[in-house]
Amino acid sequence: MGKYFGTDGVRGVANTELTPELAFKLGRAGGYVLANDHGSPKVVIGRDTRISGEMLEGALIAGLLSIGAEVMRLGVITTPGVSYLTKAIGADTGVMISASHNPMEDNGIKFFGGDGFKLSGTQEAEIEALIDQETDIPRPTGAELGSVSDYYEGVQKYIQFLKQTVDEDFMDLHVALDCAHGAASSVAPRLFADLDAEISTMGNNPDGTNINVDVGSTKPEQLVNLVKEKKADIGLAFDGDADRLIAVDEKGNIVDGDKILYICGRFMKEEGLLAHHTVVTTIMSNLGLYKAFKDMDIVAKKTAVGDKYVMEEMRRGGYSLGGEQSGHIIFLDYVKTGDGLLTALQLVNIMKVKGKALSELAANVEKYPQRLENVRVVDKHAVEENETVQAAISDVEKRMAGNGRVLVRPSGTESLVRVMVEAETETLCQDYVEEITSVIWEQLGNHNV
Repeated sequence: MGKYFGTDGVRGVANTELTPELAFKLGRAGGYVLANDHGSPKVVIGRDTRISGEMLEGALIAGLLSIGAEVMRLGVITTPGVSYLTKAIGADTGVMISASHNPMEDNGIKFFGGDGFKLSGTQEAEIEALIDQETDIPRPTGAELGSVSDYYEGVQKYIQFLKQTVDEDFMDLHVALDCAHGAASSVAPRLFADLDAEISTMGNNPDGTNINVDVGSTKPEQLVNLVKEKKADIGLAFDGDADRLIAVDEKGNIVDGDKILYICGRFMKEEGLLAHHTVVTTIMSNLGLYKAFKDMDIVAKKTAVGDKYVMEEMRRGGYSLGGEQSGHIIFLDYVKTGDGLLTALQLVNIMKVKGKALSELAANVEKYPQRLENVRVVDKHAVEENETVQAAISDVEKRMAGNGRVLVRPSGTESLVRVMVEAETETLCQDYVEEITSVIWEQLGNHNV
């Protein structure tokens, strides 16, 4: 990671870490690097529903205008919507202001190239270098300054695109939607209503401060209750910028990214749509998923955690499906980033085509008990070299004797160490997680919070 960019753009607490001043500099440097060698780049900008979004949007636009950019403001829209529109309307750059599933106080800025893909590490490094060498960026004057306009109809263009990815209407299906009080709040209900689904909604009243609060893909418990109460056929929970999806079956069981990958991978293989009979996953995927793939003669490729690594492997190998347990699912034949709404459509479409309940489609994935805990620390990267922590991990792995695994890694976006354990029973999972997290807390914990 660089000085400003993390694993998914630039993130931090809005107005203290991610300040308007930094957003202004990112606008100037990012717009200049991605201008494709002409002086007036076309840039589309979207944001989620955070209260800090408008502040950062204004500063970012000011930076872009100062280099002569033509800015098209999309308003509240999903991250994959920005990616899609960047390519679809021939923009040089797309920018999304969102901290995804992070708390409301955080925000983030991520760039997309003209091809709709997130930036490479080389491009991010070039932007960072220019931020620290401000005088190298031109400052046009007079008529050469940039302009800004609203392009709110871009959301409708994105919805039309999504609807064209399925052949079936969703008549006779009851869909419960949890929009996380985020970017999906105005899009998801319209999309599924247009496809004739019966819908029940929650988490679709954003007020700037309630994004991801007790709702959305990281907290689907309320959606489980809604599915049961309304007797819905499926529940669909998005995160704040709707690039993730977690589903709930008709019985109230969680269907996470691993099971979604299995359902979609199996369907695509049966339909001859799964390139190289391969699905790209991360090291966080469950052992049960790999066993289910093996039974279907589907190859699983593993990458480091993060959708950018999944995408890199998909592009390198020419694969059509990949994703993460957290619900980032990428259908590369359609879009250039994870898309929760597109994933939701494909999942419901498979239910309709197969005439099967979601619980039946997911039944072949028998997941190992898995426990994930986070430890807030002062220096998250120190975990990789701390001998006491590494000894504790080795000791647990030795006792597992191959019947489970431990994964300890620094978070890509927060001051956390993430600890994941898979074992034969829930009790063993809990015991091993507590054993390792207690050592990390003692050695590295931020005891001031």
